Parts: sequence; C-alpha cells; structure tokens
Amino acid sequence: MKRKIAHIVGVIICIILAPILIMNITITIKSYVNPEQVPDFFGIKPFIVLTWSMEPAIQKGDLVITKTTDPATLNVGDIISFREGETVITHRIEELTEQNGEPAFITKGDMNQSTDAKTVSYSQVESSYLFKVAGLGDIAMFMQTPVGILVLVGFPLTGLILYDVIRRRLDSRKDTAGAGDAQAEIERLKAELAMKDGRSIGGICDAMPALACVESE
Repeated sequence: MKRKIAHIVGVIICIILAPILIMNITITIKSYVNPEQVPDFFGIKPFIVLTWSMEPAIQKGDLVITKTTDPATLNVGDIISFREGETVITHRIEELTEQNGEPAFITKGDMNQSTDAKTVSYSQVESSYLFKVAGLGDIAMFMQTPVGILVLVGFPLTGLILYDVIRRRLDSRKDTAGAGDAQAEIERLKAELAMKDGRSIGGICDAMPALACVESE
C-alpha cells in the first residue's frame, strides 16, 4: 500500500514538474531568440513583480500570470502589463483616453498617489492579468537560470524517474523470486504425489503373486 501511494505521489509530481520545465525552457529560448519581445507560452506571459506599486492586490515578489489580450476589449479597472521602454509594468487602468487620435489608457499603481505620467497606447499593451502566485517571483527568477532549472526541476524530475526505474527492477526481481519459489513448491508436491503413488502400487504388489505384479507394471 505504501509503495502504491509513493508511486501515485511520484506520478503527480512528474505531471506538475514536466509542464513547468517545458514552459520555462520555451520562455527562456524565446527570450534569447527574440530579445526585443516579451516571451510567452501559448499566449501566457508570466511576470515577476519587483516593486510595491500594486499592493495590496499584488505584492513585491509575486508572480503574475497574464494572457495576450486584444486591447480594445479592456476596460477601466482591468490590470494590464504594458511595455515602457525595456521595462514591463503591471498597473490598473484608471481611465480610457486618446493619444495622438488613437485609443489609449491612463494607468495607475494601486498604492501610488497619482496616475502614471505617460499614457499607454494599444501597441504597448502586452497582456491582461489573470492571477498571481504569492511569493513565487524570486523562485521564478532563479528558475530562469540554467542552475535554477537543474536544481528546482531537472534534479527532482530525474530523481523521480530513477526511483521509478529502480522500483520496477526490484519488483521484477521479487516477482522472479516468487515465481521460482512457486515452481519449487510445485515440484515438491509432484515428488510427494509420486512417492504416494509408488507406495500404493507397492502395497498392491505385496498382496498379489509376483507374476501379477510384473504384468501390472
């Protein structure tokens, strides 16, 4: 029972770690191939919060998960991630406005006293907020490094795979040993039955003339 539970837990961990590893590798590769673009994984863009400007809704060190969105569908109160130079900022839409005759947004951090100095054009919008994972930002930064991938994902995943391989081999050996014991028991029973049959025939021969015994063999 314990072994079965351990196997189920191992499978669950693998199911969780494998997508994380694939997503992290994909985002890392995209960031190197297209450094001028924010990398995504099927439209999903994770961002690490480095300031306190969105507290209490979003805190420093959180990992925010966003998705690529049509800016025309956004409204006041939505939280968006937008590019300002080489930086991506996650703030809330305070007002819909125009910039050079084009639709734009006035944004503000929840903790800030005033709105952001510059308006945000549609072309600057990267994605809209889905949810956050509290405190995962620092870990996510570490995971973006080769060492982080190995330590937090690669090693655990490899360990689980090795554990499963070793467990299967041990089970196979036990099954083989069990089969050998069963075969030995079968042979013992056969020998015992043969001995019983021999004693029965011998008893019959003792009660019959020698000639009859010879004929019966």
